Amino acid sequence: MSGIRFDRVSVAYGGTTVLDTLDLTVEPGEVMALLGPSGSGKTTALRAVAGFVRAASGRVFVGGQDVTGLPPHRRGIGMVVQQYALFPHMRVEDNVAFGLKAQKVPRREIPGRVAEALEMTGMGEYARRYPRELSGGQQQRVAIARALAVRPGVLLLDEPLSALDARLRSGMLAELARLHRELPDVTILYVTHDQVEALTLADRIAVMDRARLQDVGTPRDLYRSPRTEFTASFVGNANLLPVTVGAGATSVAFGGVKLEVDTQGVAEGAAATLCIRPHLLGLGPGTGPNQLTGTVGEIQWRGATHRVYVDVNGHRMMADVRELRRPPVPGDDVEVHFASEDAVLLAAGVGRDDD
Repeated sequence: MSGIRFDRVSVAYGGTTVLDTLDLTVEPGEVMALLGPSGSGKTTALRAVAGFVRAASGRVFVGGQDVTGLPPHRRGIGMVVQQYALFPHMRVEDNVAFGLKAQKVPRREIPGRVAEALEMTGMGEYARRYPRELSGGQQQRVAIARALAVRPGVLLLDEPLSALDARLRSGMLAELARLHRELPDVTILYVTHDQVEALTLADRIAVMDRARLQDVGTPRDLYRSPRTEFTASFVGNANLLPVTVGAGATSVAFGGVKLEVDTQGVAEGAAATLCIRPHLLGLGPGTGPNQLTGTVGEIQWRGATHRVYVDVNGHRMMADVRELRRPPVPGDDVEVHFASEDAVLLAAGVGRDDD
């Protein structure tokens, strides 16, 4: 089993730092998602593991071995990129065999390894086809089979589902989850900007922004108890309200309204941010102490739910509620409410660096 460790790894292009002193450990057999917007440094981190970019400083370890100076083919890694990179003039079986031949695997072993990888990805019956004869989802499966055929200790996935439509993406997520169950010894580093992919597949998520690691934790922890505003807004949707902490570790003030929440660990009088997930914000009068009044600005029907945008004290809040038989209309005055235990207080100045 091979894990990955970034030891203060930095990468720069032409004097511009694109990955800044990354310290991160991916445990053997773990699925770690690197999640962040474009330009956050997540793909650069992946390419540093693969050996396609050179670290300006720091070291990269795979399976406990310092691979910083090793060429890509000597790192024991499989990689799947966004556009699959299949050879159009080769049949599926030859595409999958390509890496094995490059690694000089004995010729007699190659057919069996190719068949094994294709069966694992559900592509056994397509071995004699060319890439042009396959759908996008099938091409993606072949690319994954090619990466698995070399039996890597580490599998790198760079936005592997970005070119697929929503239905195929959902199916491939399920397939990747199944593959990981069948290959528990393979460590997976998965780059994505899609929060659903990260929440669905990853054991842990590393949140990246502006070349730096902002947060890391399990999907549940990052969603339910984000540490920073950036994490709260990027891992799921969030209502973020500027508040001032009151006395007694039990209340905050928002636009003159007192709200009861746990403020433990944040000093009285300090500025902070209150995070409430949209599905935990109720529409209409509630029975608890946390009530706010606002004006409906927009309503979006989403099938099983309505998303209602409410303007409260100059801030736009989102409430995701079960499909309403008689939804309010823009301009209506409404009340929204939330339970104290469903709000998370974020201290000011934690996390995202504005330098």
